[in-house]
Amino acid sequence: MIIAVDGPTASGKGTIAKRLAEHYGLPHLDTGLLYRAVGRQVAIDGGDANDPDDALAACDFDDALLDDEILRSEEVGGLASRVSVHPRVREALFQRQRAFATQPGGAVLDGRDIGTVIAPEADVKLFITASVTERARRRWLEMIDKHIGDEDDIPLSEIEQDIVRRDARDISRADAPLRAAPDALIIDTTSFDREQAFEVVLEAVENCLK
Repeated sequence: MIIAVDGPTASGKGTIAKRLAEHYGLPHLDTGLLYRAVGRQVAIDGGDANDPDDALAACDFDDALLDDEILRSEEVGGLASRVSVHPRVREALFQRQRAFATQPGGAVLDGRDIGTVIAPEADVKLFITASVTERARRRWLEMIDKHIGDEDDIPLSEIEQDIVRRDARDISRADAPLRAAPDALIIDTTSFDREQAFEVVLEAVENCLK
């Protein structure tokens, strides 16, 4: 069984995908981490995330980088959004994601193009979304919780502006843009806490599998 979980940044798709994987006993891949690793590697190499050659070279990152907590930072998230617009980067990472999705027994993958590009044959396709204001608030609280900063030096308005910019890049890129698959279940989590969101998603998945 393959479960594809797509959606914009800070929509809650990662948390939902991880819990679905635990519930069904399936391996989970946060595909966004791959792009974050590429973005981080570009920075380590002193390259330009907007340069397709620099971004492609960074695809040859050490797997150990995936465990680095810095990948969760806002700065690296912005770099990931920038490198992800390059078709050659997406092509370089495609096979890695595809192999994970099609492993025996299935898997749960979350990202922005799982149901449309990586695993269009997925048994369940979800598109998790929320308002920009709510997504910014969640990201702000997450950063505070992880001690990336405090309330005074992480302006909520700046996070909201960054999310708007990322959405625009993800939606407008020519290759594998962020969009819901035609047969995806679209779930808006704006008014839900984490537990409520998972309950709604799990019910939707169960109904889809009947």
